[in-house]
Amino acid sequence: MKKSLFASILMVLIGGSFASPVIADDTLVRFKGGFGDIPVANVAGTPNPDGSFPDVIRNIIRDVNPAGQIWVIADLDATVKTNGEIKVRGKGLIFGGGDNAGRATGQRVFATLICEATPPFTQRNTNLAGVPLAANGDFEIDDVLVPIPTECASPMLLIRETVGQTYFAFGIPKLD
Repeated sequence: MKKSLFASILMVLIGGSFASPVIADDTLVRFKGGFGDIPVANVAGTPNPDGSFPDVIRNIIRDVNPAGQIWVIADLDATVKTNGEIKVRGKGLIFGGGDNAGRATGQRVFATLICEATPPFTQRNTNLAGVPLAANGDFEIDDVLVPIPTECASPMLLIRETVGQTYFAFGIPKLD
């Protein structure tokens, strides 16, 4: 009797450990790692006498403009749930050039999820008031996206600044 009871309990525990993640996983999309903003995608035309180019092509991502300066990010980890809840942890989102290279200078950021690969794009945002970047560029966002996404075939997560709403960084989708 004791052996069969023990075996039954063991089977429930083992079976439950395999079934729980499948049942409880309400993740819509995840992002692991990120890249900072490089504002210029390309230049065209013959250089001007001062070395500048007449046609600068900005690095626009899904209709969102880049910030004017280069930014870098050391790490980004984000999870979006099917109910719109989003948690983003960023580390080292700092200027990658200019006089403030190597630090953030009091900026506030918010997150935007765009799920469409082609226009029209729907921007699903966290609170536009944003969260502060620490001097070392660390930040955390714990919010709900508006509008709530129902599916996300081509996920793009942008980390944007609150003043001009340009992007500072974007996440790398974790598709496995």
